[in-house]
Amino acid sequence: FLKNIYLTFNTIMNSNTQYNSIVFGGGCFWCVEAIFQRLKGVKKVESGYAGGSKEDPTYQQVCTGETGHAEVVKVSYDPEIINVKEILKVHLMTHDPTQLNRQGNDVGTQYRSVIFYSNEDEKKAAEEAIKEIADEKVYKKQIVT
Repeated sequence: FLKNIYLTFNTIMNSNTQYNSIVFGGGCFWCVEAIFQRLKGVKKVESGYAGGSKEDPTYQQVCTGETGHAEVVKVSYDPEIINVKEILKVHLMTHDPTQLNRQGNDVGTQYRSVIFYSNEDEKKAAEEAIKEIADEKVYKKQIVT
């Protein structure tokens, strides 16, 4: 599955194409960003924070765990090349979505596994991707995303 959608950074982007985007988190955003920058059909990946109460928080504020933000990436993609469900399955397979408020040695609510959908189609795709991964018994524990 993954082998077919990885691409080099030398891809020429078509600026006339309409791109979609989705936001999700799965640990340190730098690690998540690095994975999605190489996916065929992904046109832009931006790191940031989402899901918290403070507007424009700093890294230091987020690290306290008091703002409620998660470290996230916004993935902009060409739906003619890759669909949102494929992107979500990559997301779920490249971090441990069974760990609550952590990823490996990174501990805190800012490292939680999360998907921020912006419409019902994205919500449905996220629910389907989670169900498929769970049904395939990829992880021994329950997915908490």
